[in-house]
Amino acid sequence: MTANLIDHIIDLEWTMFHSVKASEPAACQEAEGTFRTMRRMSHSVLPPQVLEPMAAQLEAATAQGRNLMTEKYARMANQIPPLSDSPLIAEVVAAEEAWMLALNRRYPLTFPGKGDAFRTYLEADLETYAPATLEAYAACVREALAAGRNLVEERFANLFRRMGYADIEAREAQTRLQAFKCCQ
Repeated sequence: MTANLIDHIIDLEWTMFHSVKASEPAACQEAEGTFRTMRRMSHSVLPPQVLEPMAAQLEAATAQGRNLMTEKYARMANQIPPLSDSPLIAEVVAAEEAWMLALNRRYPLTFPGKGDAFRTYLEADLETYAPATLEAYAACVREALAAGRNLVEERFANLFRRMGYADIEAREAQTRLQAFKCCQ
């Protein structure tokens, strides 16, 4: 059930993403497989309580002729004003940034950088969420925090397993080995 719901969400997102009008064509808009892999990673840790309103909002946006991906990327580029001022966005971003920072400390070769792009992307994405979706997502984040889970780590662990790694540590070890070979 959840896998089918995720596939449905990704289908709706891909249709929107693929039709984003940009001043210059983006190569990533032709990389459907990569798009699907990354979105599957993003949604892989979400329960049906988040996925169901997410699917409903994408269906509603499609029916209204809205392209949420266009809105997200316009927000990322600061081309339009904020789409939402919900305090839930700051709450979710703070938690996810902390989780990403923890990954950066544990796996610096796999997750380099300070996370500015991560924050910008996440804020813009969350601003496109309908209130019900945002509330469900924030509740999911609160539950994960209370349980001591790191949803960002879980997402990337899922991604790296799909890529053939045992876990994030295995990916970090391979990156370390590649860096060592390059320096010799």
